[in-house]
Amino acid sequence: MPVKTIGILGAGSMGRGIAQLAAQSGFEVILSDLTLDIVERALEDVKKQLSRLVEKGKMTQADQEAILARIKKASGLESLAPADFVIEAVFEDENLKKEIFQKLDSLCPPEVILTSNTSSISITALAAATGRPAQVAGMHFFNPAPVMRLVEVIRGYLTSDATVAAVMEVARKMNKTPIEVKKDSPGFVVNRIMLAQFIEAIKLLEEGVASIEDIDTAVKLGLNYPMGPFELMDFTGVDIGYHTLNYLCEEFKEGRWNPPVSLKLLIKAGRLGKKTGAGWYDYEKN
Repeated sequence: MPVKTIGILGAGSMGRGIAQLAAQSGFEVILSDLTLDIVERALEDVKKQLSRLVEKGKMTQADQEAILARIKKASGLESLAPADFVIEAVFEDENLKKEIFQKLDSLCPPEVILTSNTSSISITALAAATGRPAQVAGMHFFNPAPVMRLVEVIRGYLTSDATVAAVMEVARKMNKTPIEVKKDSPGFVVNRIMLAQFIEAIKLLEEGVASIEDIDTAVKLGLNYPMGPFELMDFTGVDIGYHTLNYLCEEFKEGRWNPPVSLKLLIKAGRLGKKTGAGWYDYEKN
């Protein structure tokens, strides 16, 4: 079945970015969250992002208006029933996601593929909450979704070859490069590598080997990364990395994934990164 309308649940930073990307790629989009107010704020942000592209001459005003017209504001799970492809992009809470997939399964036509933008949670577990496990897959975008080129397409234990092919085709139509994660392993590919680097960076700091600033500089200039590990943690959310490490620690039963003490202290202090004005760095002063 050709995908024309994509339903996106969750209008946070990832959900709104995916909605913008899908609409820019020609798809009709239903963007839904708990309330219309949340979605309207998300669309204001999308409008600002598109306006910057217009100012830079990368798209016309007419293009911007057409993209925004393809995004339908909605609230509640029921609003996603008309979609022929669904991307869930809510907070990383396994029980919440299972509940959502169970409800989507009863609302969406049987041929509809259900995907999750989860960065680490088991696709097999989410699929088990539905009656269509062969049509459930992971579709992990990276922040900011309109810019980052990669999409991880993750198989659950029962995900069909046809579903993987369809999800990868949607990703390609969004001008992304998809990779297939063949085994439903915690953290998938990118986060498993990235979180190991986060832990080592924090250990270097705790051992007094180098400062936050110098570790970030070393990684950017020595490994040619656009951001250092501490900058990246602040950008994506210190709490996101913390919760993901806890999840990996629980799933793998290995102490090497246990969040370092410095990270735990940041969480206790409410320093969750740029979104709170402070993380590893202070931002309110700037």
